[in-house]
Amino acid sequence: MIQRFIRHLWCVYWQAPRILTQRTRAVFADAITRAEIGHAGEICLVIEASLTPWQLWCGLSAHERAIEVFFRQRVWDTEHNSGLLIYLLLADRAVEIVADRGLCSSEISRAWPDLLGTLRKSLSAGQFESGCLAAIDTAGQLMRQHFPAAGPCKNELPNDVEWL
Repeated sequence: MIQRFIRHLWCVYWQAPRILTQRTRAVFADAITRAEIGHAGEICLVIEASLTPWQLWCGLSAHERAIEVFFRQRVWDTEHNSGLLIYLLLADRAVEIVADRGLCSSEISRAWPDLLGTLRKSLSAGQFESGCLAAIDTAGQLMRQHFPAAGPCKNELPNDVEWL
């Protein structure tokens, strides 16, 4: 538990500021905008450096936190129930995907573990930006294949990367 506290403190003050620059955030937002063309889904990327001391004390897992963020960011609140959260918790080196019910009922849900595995490999290899971009692009391709748009779709969630 103490190691986890130290890892989270280290990540907030030293690692996170150099990983997620303004340029990187703009690149991710542009990638999300492009990835959302041609399907009725919404992609949301949230990157969190670390949890609060209280969350750590309570033993909150990355998966539990991803579900909290999914609800807090209102990713579930889309017309077609087609929101997708890609959540990264840098201090724990954890990646989670939370998909709304419209994306869970189709064949697309079988592809999420592969997308997660690919993103985890990229992150462990130190390829943060390219790994995130590949995950965003893959999510867009999967949604176009399994959840195509019947016509023009409005952008219901912001495409900017949320940094918590």
